[in-house]
Amino acid sequence: MKFSAQEFSKLKNKRLTLLGMSGVGKSHLAKLFALDDNWYHYSGDYRIGTKYLSDDIIENIKQKISRDASLAKLLDSIYIGISNSVNFDNMSLISDFLGKVGNPEQGGLPIDEFCRRQVLHREAEIKAMLDVPRFIEKSQQQGYNHFINDAGGSLGELDDDRVYETLAKHTLILYMKANKSSESALIERAQTHPKPLYYQPEFLKRQLGIYLQENHFDYVAQINPNAFMHWIFPRLLEYRKPKYEKIAKQYGYIIDSEQLYQCRSIDEALELIQEE
Repeated sequence: MKFSAQEFSKLKNKRLTLLGMSGVGKSHLAKLFALDDNWYHYSGDYRIGTKYLSDDIIENIKQKISRDASLAKLLDSIYIGISNSVNFDNMSLISDFLGKVGNPEQGGLPIDEFCRRQVLHREAEIKAMLDVPRFIEKSQQQGYNHFINDAGGSLGELDDDRVYETLAKHTLILYMKANKSSESALIERAQTHPKPLYYQPEFLKRQLGIYLQENHFDYVAQINPNAFMHWIFPRLLEYRKPKYEKIAKQYGYIIDSEQLYQCRSIDEALELIQEE
């Protein structure tokens, strides 16, 4: 099932899922809609961080603290307690948990641990997206007329039809496609502010092999984590684009991210969406 733009325009209770790369403007648009008290803002990353990866995030913080002997002693006592502070405006603890692969002395994770965390994130994201129907019902019980699902950039890489079919049944899936100018901005931002991301195992393995060969490295532990993130991001962008396109073609619609980002009101955004 997939809503037509005309059907969507006539819906009394509008529901959207935003699909696209991190940084393309999904959260900006979701927050614009959330300014209206009639819209419920569901953040996939927030659900992941506060529900499905919460214990792992806290454990990650504890492990970092335990490297300092004096802090570790306090942690073992009654003097320090650790809590999860993920919120809508700060998802950095999730990124910190995902981490970077490479030299541990430069802040990297060993490849096995990095891959373990990647698997946990994928499982958490699947659960968070399958929770959407329940939260739509919950939002209606709380008096919200409309619902917007601000999904993570890795939604396109889950390769789980249950997720896409569930979202298409309950929401209009909108792929916010970056144009060439937006893509350049995404790549530039990734160079200056590298952010830990999810990679499909086959993609990661292939790219690591290429990177090791190009740099004449024998081991992943020789890799500078930030340098690798700079290098891999443009390749990840190209890898994800056909996946987003496929989901949009089968389950949803494509709209120019820059056009949506320029919208300054919900009415403007809805008018643009309903023109598709």
